[in-house]
Amino acid sequence: MLTIRLPEEIEKRLEALAKATGRSKTFYAREAILEHPDDLEDLYLAEQRLLDIRAGSQPVQNPKSPSSMPNTTASAKAFLSMKVP
Repeated sequence: MLTIRLPEEIEKRLEALAKATGRSKTFYAREAILEHPDDLEDLYLAEQRLLDIRAGSQPVQNPKSPSSMPNTTASAKAFLSMKVP
């Protein structure tokens, strides 16, 4: 069981969508959550790697081009493309 608090605007949008389609708000919340774990994991791992590099605890390697990483989401590819000072 999971209970979440959502911003009022999102709650209203979910309510309208549920009414318009005859499905529950829970159905749409579940669909949204199931759709995005890969993106969230990729982003978290990229952020951790960047922090480690900036802290000097991990050497900077010559990474592959982000476009050659087929299993990486677009948001993570964009993050990995950022220049590290």
